[in-house]
Amino acid sequence: MSLFQTPLRDGDQLDVSGAVVRLKVNARARRVSLRLDRTRREIVATAPSPRRLPEAAAFARARVDWITARLAELPDTTPLNPGQLIEVFGRPVRLETGTGRARWIEPEDGSTPRIAAMGDGEGYARAVMLVIRRKAGEVLVERTAHYAARLGVTMPKVSVADAKSRWGSCKPGQYGTPGVIRYSWRLALAPFEVADYVAAHECAHLLELNHGPRFWAHVRGLIGDERRHRAWLRSEGARLHAFGR
Repeated sequence: MSLFQTPLRDGDQLDVSGAVVRLKVNARARRVSLRLDRTRREIVATAPSPRRLPEAAAFARARVDWITARLAELPDTTPLNPGQLIEVFGRPVRLETGTGRARWIEPEDGSTPRIAAMGDGEGYARAVMLVIRRKAGEVLVERTAHYAARLGVTMPKVSVADAKSRWGSCKPGQYGTPGVIRYSWRLALAPFEVADYVAAHECAHLLELNHGPRFWAHVRGLIGDERRHRAWLRSEGARLHAFGR
């Protein structure tokens, strides 16, 4: 080993036989370990301290077969092309080539909605996802307003982003200011009732910033038994994050 080799740092990425392995320091970890991050589609090698990062890197390089097997479990990516039929909040939506600004087209006769966008390849996919993101914002703002009213709380500010670790987050308001709720726009790719559950979940946090009995009582009072929606997100969440990649 060269004396001048750059030391490994928390967050560094390694190439292990073509697979991305991200190094992570976790002071609560008791040992070096590997896990699959299904959202980011990468392997995480965890070390209890910075000085043990080389050990974590060596452990990853020694587990090529395990890494290959775990990555093979990931859902296929979903490229976007004109003519494709996708689902947005559980509704079939047709992708087509358009001119000008990418847009959502809602036919007056009630037939299948369409997304029209210019470009091809990654450019086309980005334009389509921008339209879906706008639609996500519209629907999630409406559902947030609905549940905030039912709970008797002030309507929070709502935004959507491409969050990697959470489907939603809530910061309750203080001193007369409204709360803030942020959603992953990829909830638009889930069935409506699943996205609706997340909206109810985050609104319940405006009253209870925890996951205690009173919090779940609020959620169930809004949408009933939430367990099937949570199970759906656990089983299908990686597929939503593969969309458009």
